[in-house]
Amino acid sequence: MKLSCTKDNLHQGLSITSHLMTKNVNLPILQNVLVKAEGGSIRFTSTNLEMAVNCTVRGKVEEPGEYTIPSKLFFDYVSLLPNETIHIDTSDSNVKVECGSYNTQINGLSATEFPLVPKVEGERTFQIPVDAFKEALSQTLFSVAANESRPELTGVVFNFFVFEGEGRVTLASTDSYRLSEKTIPVVSGVTDPFGVVIPAKSLSEINRILSVFKDTVDLPSSLGMTLTNSQVVFTYGPVELISRTIEENYPDYKQIIPTQFQTQAIIDRTDFIKAVKTASLFSRIGLFDVALTLDPETKTISVSATDATRGKNTTQCSADITGVKNSVTVNFRYLLDGLNAIKADQIVFEMIDASNPCLVTPKGETSAYRYVVMPIKQ
Repeated sequence: MKLSCTKDNLHQGLSITSHLMTKNVNLPILQNVLVKAEGGSIRFTSTNLEMAVNCTVRGKVEEPGEYTIPSKLFFDYVSLLPNETIHIDTSDSNVKVECGSYNTQINGLSATEFPLVPKVEGERTFQIPVDAFKEALSQTLFSVAANESRPELTGVVFNFFVFEGEGRVTLASTDSYRLSEKTIPVVSGVTDPFGVVIPAKSLSEINRILSVFKDTVDLPSSLGMTLTNSQVVFTYGPVELISRTIEENYPDYKQIIPTQFQTQAIIDRTDFIKAVKTASLFSRIGLFDVALTLDPETKTISVSATDATRGKNTTQCSADITGVKNSVTVNFRYLLDGLNAIKADQIVFEMIDASNPCLVTPKGETSAYRYVVMPIKQ
């Protein structure tokens, strides 16, 4: 294999694929990136056996071929090269990399040992607006379960449906203590209701890849998502990410989202975040508890916490409150996660009583994003 390529193209291909490399004692080749040159393009492929990433960049190919190179070492080295054309030439046991006055040899492995990444022929293909997709991930990924005792909760459920003649998809995640749900438009592909659960690790990786392109022009405004029985493929510009899906059925989470409330408050989001953070300094270690008291007469929300060793704090913020006076104790970290995920200036906080879930939504767009936090029962 013999090729030449600009530093920018080589750096982009490696920055997208080198992140996926994994240490595997039985398969050390998983720490390598597969470089395949043919025609006028160079394709980089990496896999951890659960997902695989391909990225294709332009280059001048003098001799087609393929070879695997330690991905982190290769990426770190290319990052230090001057902004000139890079020449790559492989032999049986190493790869020569030349750029200006820089000249090195990196030991690699034959491409024949690299795991085969199957080409996925999809049964369903959707086009999702990239900006909306990235926002939906930022508002749902944080509430995925970390514990794998229930595999379905380690992913985000995608529910596709048609609303008023237009395609929509709802992304939802829960770890049993809180729940996030975001609905976004789908450009094309939705004909009937359809659901799939995708691992959070794969979604975090596609989110990272999309952030690599944030300053690049001439890229599509939508992301392709193709599904088969057990795999999903995300395609965006020159990148393709292939991942398994989670086979277990996702629980019917909608039944825990409350629909009727005793108390409703409209609060300035920034003021509420400051009040919760202030009280959190005095919450009990391990419990992370803060008490919220909503008073419609004084139009205030009191956020308080007491710790036997450190002391106690009560912070009040004004709010437009309707309904009955009410109190609830919640985990301040979970509450802050939901408040930070919302971009609106004001939020709507709704509750029934101290033993039922609380609902947090952005004011004015309550159907687009919903965040549920469970109470700490005293």
